[in-house]
Amino acid sequence: MSWLARYRLHEFVRTSFWLFPSLALLAAWLTGKLVLWLVPDPHWPRFDQGDVEGMRASMAAFASSMLTFMVYAVSALLLAVQLASGQITPRIIRMTFSRWEMKVAASVFVFAFGITMVAMANTTDQSRHAGLIILAIAGNISAIAVFFWFVEEVGLGLRPVTILQKVFADGKDAMDSVYQGAFDPARSESRGTIDELVGLPSRVVGRTGPSGTFLAFGSRELAALATKAGCTIELIPQIGDFVSTGDPLARIYPPEGRVSEGSINALVAFGPERTMRQDPMFAFRIVVDVASRALSPAVNDPTTAVLAIDQIHRLLRYAGQKNLDNARVYDRSNALRLVFPTPDWDDIVDLAVTEVRQYGASSMQVVRRLRAMLEHLVDRLPAARTPPLQSELALLEQTVARSFPELEDRRRANTGDLQGLGGSSSRSDD
Repeated sequence: MSWLARYRLHEFVRTSFWLFPSLALLAAWLTGKLVLWLVPDPHWPRFDQGDVEGMRASMAAFASSMLTFMVYAVSALLLAVQLASGQITPRIIRMTFSRWEMKVAASVFVFAFGITMVAMANTTDQSRHAGLIILAIAGNISAIAVFFWFVEEVGLGLRPVTILQKVFADGKDAMDSVYQGAFDPARSESRGTIDELVGLPSRVVGRTGPSGTFLAFGSRELAALATKAGCTIELIPQIGDFVSTGDPLARIYPPEGRVSEGSINALVAFGPERTMRQDPMFAFRIVVDVASRALSPAVNDPTTAVLAIDQIHRLLRYAGQKNLDNARVYDRSNALRLVFPTPDWDDIVDLAVTEVRQYGASSMQVVRRLRAMLEHLVDRLPAARTPPLQSELALLEQTVARSFPELEDRRRANTGDLQGLGGSSSRSDD
């Protein structure tokens, strides 16, 4: 199986909502048949001598209730997601349907429905299997318990703080996949320049597939391809960029390197929207969107914006401790084989702070929380990370000066507060 096929299969399994309930229906049928074929009937008198029509009526009621649970659960999920996406950000739709809690709950409902239908179909005057009937009853009881758990997950799982914490966790994993190693102050981080390739002739390979957002690539596969061809491959677009058909996709050093357009295009994935698979900047983008929407005049919810800044704070501190050098892959002989662009520290700080500062300029709560975040990062991160943060602090002070004409308001706005408003700025953080 090719890398692109494996990637698409993995993403389908990871994000598909309908796959697991469909498999649960098949599992219910197979389980019922296996019980009939392999498990001896215990011949319990209550079932052997009971009224068949009464048992079938009970099974029909169970099946009807499970069908109702499925319809209600999916309807409630759709409604909750629509409301939350309008209040928080539309990016949570894909994230919510990808959550394992939603898939498990829907699968349990479908399994209980399926096993009940199998039990009802095999309960007749001539034959009935007590074990299968008990399994159907147990499945329905479990589904009722899962239903209440599902309601709680939908109701509490779409709160802004829950969504933001999930984005932080996914963004942290994405950073680990892109940025290898911890920050080393003795090692300078290059900003777009690859010394080994400067001045070398190259050949540009274009995008041959449909246009879309650059989602992921197979780094080991591309490095192996370059090693086999005796060349170096440099990817031109960054993960998250939109690339049209025919746009430059990669450079080959030297130009005679035996690497075809098709072989490179088979090792990159494009799609309609960004994901966090190899894109840590998308985590910042989502959190900033949540803060920006909360600060819009139509919503005016600075507390949600502060919750978003909390996660921006965590992401920035984690990113500041990582090695953010442009990623390079070498072969066993230490020859450079693959280069791909990654955002540097300035890019990350710019994305994380700029829009929140602009949209929250008139909010005392937001500017105080931003100042507390920047001051804390200046204090805690390595000195090499300080200049962009100091620049943002200066811009924040200028923003406060424009937005708060009263001297006392300016004094308050220029005081850092981890709660935005209500906390003490004089506490130590040891």
